[in-house]
Amino acid sequence: MFKFKAALKIVQVGDPVLRQEARALTVPEILSPEIQKLIAQMRETLRKAPGVGLAAPQVGFPLQLAIIEDRDEYLEDNSAEHLAERERRAVLFHVIINPVLELDARKTIEFNEGCLSLPGFLALVPRAHSVRVECLDERGRPRTIEASGWYARILQHECDHLHGALYIDRMRIRSFTSLDNWNRYWKDKPIAAVRSAFQS
Repeated sequence: MFKFKAALKIVQVGDPVLRQEARALTVPEILSPEIQKLIAQMRETLRKAPGVGLAAPQVGFPLQLAIIEDRDEYLEDNSAEHLAERERRAVLFHVIINPVLELDARKTIEFNEGCLSLPGFLALVPRAHSVRVECLDERGRPRTIEASGWYARILQHECDHLHGALYIDRMRIRSFTSLDNWNRYWKDKPIAAVRSAFQS
């Protein structure tokens, strides 16, 4: 079904696979050794990166499959105020397959996002504060996820990948910055100050 290399490589912006509509997986496909191996390799790749989410198109497979994990250790370098402002908490590893995303349009928030397929850069991206996702898990079982805050942002980011979209399609263009300059000028500022600085 699929050809796997010894290690997965995260493809970079400009690769056509990142702009394709990924195809849905059947339950027999999900349970196949090939997809189970892909999930395991994606988890290893995500942790090595490191990152909080990885979609199959990012490793060259246009499939409706993504993994998410926001580990406790990733939160350690963030202040309590930073975490509270973003409503960010650790999220256990899980798989979403064939996700259907429903946005709660009542509240939109902006925070900086980056992407493993566009490393070294960040930008402010407006996203729905809360979402609901209907999907299948790694065993092909139906699952409903309701999320808010940072977790909702991760879900939206990964679902975008499955439809050929990147955060740069949604970003506030004037806010696009290198990671070095983010750390130098913006990292310790409240998000309201960052938004104000980049308003056109």
